[in-house]
Amino acid sequence: MKISEQWLRQWVNPTNTSEQLAEQLTMAGLEIDDRYAVARTFSGVVVGEVISVEQHPDADKLRVTQVNIGDAEPLQIVCGAPNVTVGMKAPVATVGAVLPSDDKKGFKIKKSKLRGVASNGMLCGASEIDLVDDIDGLLELPEDAPVGTDIREYLGLDNQVLDISITPNRGDCFSVRGIAREISVINDLPVQMPEISANTAGTAATPAVTVEAKEACPRYLLQSIRNIDRSVDTPKWMQDALVQSGLRSHNFLVDVTNYVLMELGQPLHAFDADTIEGDIVVRLAQPDETITLLNEQTVTLTGDELVIADDKGALALAGIMGGQRSSVTDSTTNIFVESAFFNQLAIAARARRFGLHTDASQRFERGVDFELPALALARACDLITSITGGEAGQIVTAENLEHLPARAPITLPIAKVRDVIGIDIEPSEMVRILTQLGFDVEQQSDVLVCKPPSYRFDMSIKEDLIEEIARIYGYDNIPSVLPHLQVSMDYDDTADLTHEMKLALVDNGYMEAISFSFSDAKLEALLDDEALGEVLALANPISSDLAVMRRTLLSSLLPCVQYNLNRQQPRVRFFETGLSFVGQSISDLVQTPSIALVAVGDIWSEQAYQNRALDFYDLKHDIEQLLPAQIDSARIRYERSTLSFLHPGQSAELYIDDVYVGWLGQLHPNTAKQLDLPTTWVAQLSLAPLLTIAREQHAITTPSKFPQVRRDIAILVDSDISLQTLETTVRTAAGDLLTDLWLFDVYQGDKVPAGQRSLAFALIWQDSTQTLSDEAVKTATDKVVQALTDQHSVQLRDS
Repeated sequence: MKISEQWLRQWVNPTNTSEQLAEQLTMAGLEIDDRYAVARTFSGVVVGEVISVEQHPDADKLRVTQVNIGDAEPLQIVCGAPNVTVGMKAPVATVGAVLPSDDKKGFKIKKSKLRGVASNGMLCGASEIDLVDDIDGLLELPEDAPVGTDIREYLGLDNQVLDISITPNRGDCFSVRGIAREISVINDLPVQMPEISANTAGTAATPAVTVEAKEACPRYLLQSIRNIDRSVDTPKWMQDALVQSGLRSHNFLVDVTNYVLMELGQPLHAFDADTIEGDIVVRLAQPDETITLLNEQTVTLTGDELVIADDKGALALAGIMGGQRSSVTDSTTNIFVESAFFNQLAIAARARRFGLHTDASQRFERGVDFELPALALARACDLITSITGGEAGQIVTAENLEHLPARAPITLPIAKVRDVIGIDIEPSEMVRILTQLGFDVEQQSDVLVCKPPSYRFDMSIKEDLIEEIARIYGYDNIPSVLPHLQVSMDYDDTADLTHEMKLALVDNGYMEAISFSFSDAKLEALLDDEALGEVLALANPISSDLAVMRRTLLSSLLPCVQYNLNRQQPRVRFFETGLSFVGQSISDLVQTPSIALVAVGDIWSEQAYQNRALDFYDLKHDIEQLLPAQIDSARIRYERSTLSFLHPGQSAELYIDDVYVGWLGQLHPNTAKQLDLPTTWVAQLSLAPLLTIAREQHAITTPSKFPQVRRDIAILVDSDISLQTLETTVRTAAGDLLTDLWLFDVYQGDKVPAGQRSLAFALIWQDSTQTLSDEAVKTATDKVVQALTDQHSVQLRDS
């Protein structure tokens, strides 16, 4: 909203400069988007009076004038303006004057000759002094303009225009009165209201008013004004105020309603009384009813728009724009002035529906003071009758008080202000601030009971009041103090540790997928197994293919694989972290944070040398990258998985310290076939045990300074005995001296009995306190061999 500083200072005039005033408003929550003078900088222009006009001897379109600027001798100025006449007053740029121009240097006036005739200055039109040209020619000044006065001073061109950004909750600030009220409170100054004569009703008749839409229009005032002298133009002070507020001057009656709108914030509308047929009705539009608006746009109404109508039909779109049929013209002498309160919800969105955005709709949508219509009507009537001599008629009021907005008191504990703002403010200062803002304040012991004013629609809770106190007290008056915090050092590192796992998978060629927690019921049926639990169906699914909660993250990842395979991406690696959901109802629902993997295709991209298809051991390697590097492999155990949707010979369950972590393996061929997938490797692990292991603190031990001793053993063992079982037996029998163990050879063939295989292990022995003797190493190795023989009937191979 643009507003003239000069107009504003007529209401409240602090000693602040324009810059300080703008800063105060910004810090109070009314941000100044721009601040500029009415006209750009220029100098040397004064009020002049033309005392003679003669035809130029050598140019038909030029005149030679003598202009009085208050000096001893008049100036001779050659002028080409068609409206130059004897006796007129106009701006005169004297020799040496600098006029505004597009470049920053300005245009300097010099003595010159035009067709041989000397010219000592320039008579100016509006554009020469950075004003809007309404006519082609000189800017005609009023007859009482004092000759020789600096034109910037006379026209108020140094006046600043403030362009204020009004937030949607501050509809009360869409006026000079509203902004003045803010400034008065900030500077603790009184507001100087303009003197408004009592709106005394005359004898001229005013139509009866019927309000059918009582909730939409709880208050409606109408007054007639007759015998208006239309020969009177809009006063210059009113034109200037409107133009500097971003509004065009139309005709006197329209200008008055706009002036009151900008001054008080109450939209008004003037109807041509001679066009009204019958009484006035405030009602909802009839479906498909049409109205031609002031902008000559014809709109078809739907039935929920509020209209002002007479016996013939709709006259105006209430709170938005008047209709053309009842519009005032330059010849209108009898009018009805409307001043009403329309409910915000009755106006909101209606203007946008028809592509309209008016000053009236902007204010009614945000909320207009419901106590303002009578004052605004009195102000408009006073201006019209005092300037044009019109006769005020009867005031017709239609009110439904029960539908006016209620103003419930708000209780504010005084101690709460300090809790929120952080400083002590005297209760008396709080009372002053709120009272000057229009609140009805009563202090009761340690609380303030505050009733919001009729123009504050944004006040409902105690925090609203605290904000008002803080912004008026001044945010810059509140010291910056570090808060007193009780810091807990129990840092939750779940996100960090989970992120490290994600990075490990990314390093192995996986990409993260983020998907819904909803799944397709058909896919859940394919991935069904008693071990997974029950499926939770959604009461209101967003689509049929997202109708249940996923029990496994595979329900989200497998469709991603299908999507990519269908777009010629043969090698796919995805992972996702999220919740899996098990249970048939909310009460017994179990949500498990998990991480899932899916992999399809070769281990390397197509161009890689010695490429091959991904297998179980590649997937196992990727899974073990999620575990800490320093974890003891003896703690890790794999068991055959019995999940029905996994391949029975290519899947396993992972245990760490005998705690179940998750499963991995190949998707069952039958399941993959139904999903039209190739060989697909999948895994899902619970995050909780992985995070527990990642948080373990591992003691740092000094490496032994004594040498290691390696002994290799080769054994014949039944093929159905797992490597994991054998390693457990070895470690148990070896004790603490065994520091490392690995399998380095496997053989099955003609030289090995059927049903058996040859396994070769490397055993690393070391003592941290002494060098191991050959005898000690032999004793320990024999103990291992004996345990393998006793427990698994292995045979030691000599070669």
